[in-house]
Amino acid sequence: MPEPCPAFCVLLGPDYAGKSSAMSLLQGAESPWRTVSVDDDYLAPEHALLTQLRRNVVQEVAGRAGAWSPDFLATMLQTAVVHLRDQLGDDPATPAVVDSYYYKFLAKCRLAGAHDSVLLSWWRSFPQPRRVVYLDVAPDSAWRRSGEGADLNCLEYYGDHPTWDGFSRYQTDLAKTMHDEIAHLPVTVIEAQERPEQTAAAIRKVLANEFG
Repeated sequence: MPEPCPAFCVLLGPDYAGKSSAMSLLQGAESPWRTVSVDDDYLAPEHALLTQLRRNVVQEVAGRAGAWSPDFLATMLQTAVVHLRDQLGDDPATPAVVDSYYYKFLAKCRLAGAHDSVLLSWWRSFPQPRRVVYLDVAPDSAWRRSGEGADLNCLEYYGDHPTWDGFSRYQTDLAKTMHDEIAHLPVTVIEAQERPEQTAAAIRKVLANEFG
Protein backbone atom coordinates (compact mmCIF):
# COMPACT_ATOMS: atom_id res chain seq x y z
CA MET A 1 0.00 0.00 0.00
CA PRO A 2 1.24 3.56 -0.69
CA GLU A 3 2.36 5.67 2.24
CA PRO A 4 -0.26 8.16 3.49
CA CYS A 5 0.31 11.62 2.11
CA PRO A 6 -0.85 15.00 3.44
CA ALA A 7 -2.62 17.67 1.47
CA PHE A 8 0.16 19.60 -0.20
CA CYS A 9 0.87 22.34 -2.70
CA VAL A 10 4.00 22.86 -4.77
CA LEU A 11 5.87 26.14 -5.11
CA LEU A 12 7.46 26.19 -8.55
CA GLY A 13 9.20 28.62 -10.86
CA PRO A 14 12.23 29.20 -13.08
CA ASP A 15 15.67 29.82 -11.63
CA TYR A 16 15.87 33.07 -9.65
CA ALA A 17 12.09 33.39 -9.43
CA GLY A 18 12.33 34.02 -5.67
CA LYS A 19 11.21 30.62 -4.35
CA SER A 20 13.87 30.39 -1.65
CA SER A 21 13.04 33.83 -0.26
CA ALA A 22 9.33 33.06 -0.32
CA MET A 23 9.81 29.68 1.38
CA SER A 24 11.77 31.27 4.21
CA LEU A 25 8.90 33.68 4.83
CA LEU A 26 6.27 30.93 4.71
CA GLN A 27 7.78 28.80 7.44
CA GLY A 28 7.51 29.44 11.17
CA ALA A 29 5.89 28.24 14.35
CA GLU A 30 2.62 30.04 13.55
CA SER A 31 2.23 28.55 10.06
CA PRO A 32 -0.54 25.94 9.69
CA TRP A 33 1.59 24.12 7.12
CA ARG A 34 5.12 22.78 7.01
CA THR A 35 7.70 23.56 4.35
CA VAL A 36 9.57 20.77 2.55
CA SER A 37 12.72 21.43 0.55
CA VAL A 38 16.16 20.04 -0.19
CA ASP A 39 17.79 23.43 0.37
CA ASP A 40 20.38 23.32 3.14
CA ASP A 41 18.28 25.31 5.62
CA TYR A 42 15.52 22.66 5.52
CA LEU A 43 17.65 19.53 5.83
CA ALA A 44 18.02 17.74 9.16
CA PRO A 45 21.62 16.97 10.21
CA GLU A 46 21.13 13.31 9.31
CA HIS A 47 20.24 14.35 5.75
CA ALA A 48 23.36 16.44 5.16
CA LEU A 49 24.45 13.91 2.53
CA LEU A 50 22.00 15.57 0.14
CA THR A 51 23.98 18.82 0.29
CA GLN A 52 27.16 17.02 -0.74
CA LEU A 53 25.39 15.07 -3.48
CA ARG A 54 23.77 18.18 -4.93
CA ARG A 55 27.10 19.99 -5.04
CA ASN A 56 28.76 17.03 -6.72
CA VAL A 57 25.95 16.66 -9.26
CA VAL A 58 26.45 20.26 -10.38
CA GLN A 59 30.25 20.24 -10.36
CA GLU A 60 31.20 16.67 -11.23
CA VAL A 61 28.28 15.39 -13.33
CA ALA A 62 26.49 18.27 -15.06
CA GLY A 63 29.67 20.33 -15.09
CA ARG A 64 31.68 17.75 -17.05
CA ALA A 65 30.04 17.70 -20.45
CA GLY A 66 30.20 14.30 -22.10
CA ALA A 67 31.65 12.52 -19.06
CA TRP A 68 28.29 11.18 -17.88
CA SER A 69 25.07 10.24 -19.63
CA PRO A 70 21.78 12.16 -19.15
CA ASP A 71 20.38 9.03 -17.50
CA PHE A 72 23.20 9.12 -14.95
CA LEU A 73 22.34 12.75 -14.19
CA ALA A 74 18.72 11.74 -13.60
CA THR A 75 19.88 8.91 -11.33
CA MET A 76 21.85 11.33 -9.18
CA LEU A 77 19.05 13.89 -9.02
CA GLN A 78 16.67 11.14 -7.96
CA THR A 79 18.16 11.25 -4.45
CA ALA A 80 16.59 14.69 -3.95
CA VAL A 81 13.31 13.72 -5.60
CA VAL A 82 12.82 10.63 -3.44
CA HIS A 83 13.76 12.57 -0.31
CA LEU A 84 11.01 15.12 -1.02
CA ARG A 85 8.49 12.31 -1.48
CA ASP A 86 9.64 10.63 1.73
CA GLN A 87 9.39 13.86 3.71
CA LEU A 88 5.77 14.25 2.63
CA GLY A 89 4.96 10.92 4.25
CA ASP A 90 6.67 11.76 7.54
CA ASP A 91 3.74 13.85 8.81
CA PRO A 92 0.61 13.01 6.81
CA ALA A 93 -1.64 14.99 9.17
CA THR A 94 -0.04 18.38 8.45
CA PRO A 95 -0.48 20.21 5.11
CA ALA A 96 2.77 20.89 3.32
CA VAL A 97 4.31 23.34 0.89
CA VAL A 98 6.92 21.59 -1.26
CA ASP A 99 9.73 23.41 -3.02
CA SER A 100 9.49 22.40 -6.71
CA TYR A 101 8.75 18.72 -5.89
CA TYR A 102 9.93 16.57 -8.82
CA TYR A 103 8.74 18.93 -11.56
CA LYS A 104 11.82 21.14 -11.83
CA PHE A 105 14.26 18.23 -11.51
CA LEU A 106 12.36 16.37 -14.21
CA ALA A 107 12.34 19.39 -16.52
CA LYS A 108 16.09 19.85 -16.12
CA CYS A 109 16.66 16.17 -16.84
CA ARG A 110 14.59 16.47 -20.00
CA LEU A 111 16.57 19.52 -21.11
CA ALA A 112 19.78 17.57 -20.47
CA GLY A 113 18.57 14.80 -22.81
CA ALA A 114 17.06 12.21 -20.43
CA HIS A 115 13.74 12.17 -22.28
CA ASP A 116 13.02 8.44 -22.08
CA SER A 117 14.44 7.59 -18.66
CA VAL A 118 12.23 5.18 -16.73
CA LEU A 119 13.04 7.21 -13.63
CA LEU A 120 11.06 10.16 -14.99
CA SER A 121 8.04 7.93 -15.50
CA TRP A 122 8.37 6.71 -11.92
CA TRP A 123 8.52 10.27 -10.58
CA ARG A 124 5.30 11.07 -12.43
CA SER A 125 3.59 8.29 -10.44
CA PHE A 126 4.29 10.07 -7.12
CA PRO A 127 1.39 11.68 -5.18
CA GLN A 128 0.11 14.82 -6.87
CA PRO A 129 -0.45 18.19 -5.18
CA ARG A 130 -3.72 19.99 -4.78
CA ARG A 131 -2.29 22.98 -6.60
CA VAL A 132 0.92 24.37 -8.05
CA VAL A 133 1.77 27.95 -7.16
CA TYR A 134 3.96 29.13 -10.02
CA LEU A 135 6.21 32.14 -9.44
CA ASP A 136 6.74 33.80 -12.79
CA VAL A 137 9.78 35.90 -13.62
CA ALA A 138 11.02 37.34 -16.89
CA PRO A 139 14.43 36.04 -18.00
CA ASP A 140 15.91 39.54 -17.97
CA SER A 141 14.86 40.04 -14.34
CA ALA A 142 16.24 36.62 -13.41
CA TRP A 143 19.49 37.49 -15.19
CA ARG A 144 19.87 40.61 -13.05
CA ARG A 145 19.12 38.61 -9.89
CA SER A 146 21.89 36.18 -10.86
CA GLY A 147 24.42 39.00 -10.87
CA GLU A 148 24.26 38.99 -14.67
CA GLY A 149 25.45 35.41 -14.73
CA ALA A 150 28.00 35.56 -11.91
CA ASP A 151 25.99 33.29 -9.60
CA LEU A 152 24.83 30.72 -12.19
CA ASN A 153 25.60 27.01 -12.16
CA CYS A 154 25.79 24.84 -15.26
CA LEU A 155 22.23 23.57 -14.85
CA GLU A 156 20.87 27.08 -15.37
CA TYR A 157 22.07 27.96 -18.89
CA TYR A 158 23.02 26.52 -22.26
CA GLY A 159 26.64 26.53 -23.38
CA ASP A 160 30.10 26.18 -21.86
CA HIS A 161 29.87 29.37 -19.81
CA PRO A 162 27.14 31.80 -18.71
CA THR A 163 25.91 34.23 -21.35
CA TRP A 164 22.70 36.19 -21.58
CA ASP A 165 21.63 34.31 -24.70
CA GLY A 166 22.35 30.88 -23.19
CA PHE A 167 20.58 31.80 -19.98
CA SER A 168 17.49 33.31 -21.59
CA ARG A 169 17.04 30.37 -23.98
CA TYR A 170 17.49 27.83 -21.20
CA GLN A 171 15.08 29.58 -18.83
CA THR A 172 12.46 29.91 -21.59
CA ASP A 173 12.74 26.18 -22.34
CA LEU A 174 12.73 25.34 -18.63
CA ALA A 175 9.51 27.26 -18.06
CA LYS A 176 7.81 25.61 -21.05
CA THR A 177 8.92 22.12 -19.94
CA MET A 178 7.71 22.67 -16.37
CA HIS A 179 4.36 23.91 -17.65
CA ASP A 180 4.09 20.76 -19.78
CA GLU A 181 4.61 18.64 -16.66
CA ILE A 182 1.97 20.45 -14.58
CA ALA A 183 -0.64 20.87 -17.34
CA HIS A 184 -2.94 18.33 -15.64
CA LEU A 185 -2.96 20.23 -12.33
CA PRO A 186 -4.63 23.39 -11.00
CA VAL A 187 -2.05 26.17 -11.30
CA THR A 188 -2.03 29.67 -9.83
CA VAL A 189 0.51 32.00 -11.43
CA ILE A 190 1.95 34.79 -9.28
CA GLU A 191 3.66 37.49 -11.27
CA ALA A 192 6.99 38.89 -10.11
CA GLN A 193 6.62 41.26 -7.16
CA GLU A 194 8.85 44.09 -6.00
CA ARG A 195 9.55 42.56 -2.58
CA PRO A 196 9.69 38.99 -1.23
CA GLU A 197 7.13 39.90 1.43
CA GLN A 198 4.60 40.70 -1.29
CA THR A 199 5.25 37.37 -2.99
CA ALA A 200 4.87 35.49 0.31
CA ALA A 201 1.60 37.29 1.06
CA ALA A 202 0.19 36.32 -2.34
CA ILE A 203 1.24 32.69 -1.77
CA ARG A 204 -0.37 32.64 1.68
CA LYS A 205 -3.72 33.62 0.18
CA VAL A 206 -3.57 30.70 -2.22
CA LEU A 207 -2.54 28.27 0.50
CA ALA A 208 -5.27 29.48 2.85
CA ASN A 209 -7.87 28.74 0.17
CA GLU A 210 -6.43 25.29 -0.51
CA PHE A 211 -5.87 24.18 3.06
CA GLY A 212 -8.82 25.98 4.64
